[in-house]
Amino acid sequence: MSEELDLTELSLEELYEQMGDDLYDGYKDEVVEGVEEALGRGKTPYEVLTQGLVAGMEIVGVDFRDGILFVPEVLTAANAMKAGMAILRPLLAETGAPSTGKLVIGTVKGDIHDIGKNLVAMMMEGAGFEVINIGINQDADSFMEAINEHKPDFVGMSALLTTTMPYMKVIIDRLKEEGIRKEIIVLVGGAPLNEAFAESIEADAYCRDAAVAVETAKKLLAIRRGEAV
Repeated sequence: MSEELDLTELSLEELYEQMGDDLYDGYKDEVVEGVEEALGRGKTPYEVLTQGLVAGMEIVGVDFRDGILFVPEVLTAANAMKAGMAILRPLLAETGAPSTGKLVIGTVKGDIHDIGKNLVAMMMEGAGFEVINIGINQDADSFMEAINEHKPDFVGMSALLTTTMPYMKVIIDRLKEEGIRKEIIVLVGGAPLNEAFAESIEADAYCRDAAVAVETAKKLLAIRRGEAV
């Protein structure tokens, strides 16, 4: 496809639209070419991120939520996003571009499942969030270490086993003990969880899938910042 299409002939609007299409289809090389073409036209890394990549991932998120796309397609799109981000991330750091927000995410102690967590991490990054993925089987000390180092807006906790779900409360209680619970929005997710459980452990929200996690994070952060939702 890329042989037939000359990106240099596209208007900027068409270029961003093409990047979104390529991202949706999981074409890593084409996404990279689009990013490089936009940067070559003097566009800022932040504009390329938001107008090209984030806009494309928003469509992926909506179609995933609506059952049009499934996990394998979303992972492919997220990997294409990652390829574009590999170029943009160092440039964004150099220019001090704003991030949508910052998330520390991990699977809790005793649980080694990571597909859902990684999907949330990739979708959040695709929405412009800075994501610190601390991995699987993480105890309260590990979460606190990452929180103290990165000062995130959000903490995301995942569990797939009913036996590991209660450990989420241990981490939330630890945030209270450290006196920082009110500073951090806590999102929880995983197949056995539900809204009632999230409420019982005093999490801020239960997110049933990655698309909902992105929508919820944006909404809660906007409320916290006093912005219109």
